[in-house]
Amino acid sequence: MELANIEKLVEKYLKAETTLQDEKTLRTYFKESTVPIHLQEYAYLFNYFTNTKNETFAKTIELESKKSKKSIVNWFSIAASILLLFSILIGHQAYKRHQAKKQFEQISKGLRLLSLNLKKGEVAVSSLYVFQNTQINK
Repeated sequence: MELANIEKLVEKYLKAETTLQDEKTLRTYFKESTVPIHLQEYAYLFNYFTNTKNETFAKTIELESKKSKKSIVNWFSIAASILLLFSILIGHQAYKRHQAKKQFEQISKGLRLLSLNLKKGEVAVSSLYVFQNTQINK
């Protein structure tokens, strides 16, 4: 085939204006060993596509089942729920202890105040008894 026609087809190929027949013509032309140097880069392109079309992947691909990932996520969510409930229980018990200690301190303070006032009253009553006894003995 003429070199001018091939160059026109390459330009059309780069602009994405070729037909399937034109592309087949280009592939057959670039399979030949007599490709001009300025078109050598296109020979690699067309030969690459024809060579890779026949390649296959022979290894088996093992996919992880989605069930195992879901079960792990489920177990993590269950563990997180149990941990949350346990921490709420511990926190509630600590809060109750704190409240009881606070109430105990308030009651103790009130009883000390009551005791102090009772002692003042006892001193006053005892001085009254002393006064009464001195009045009677006169």
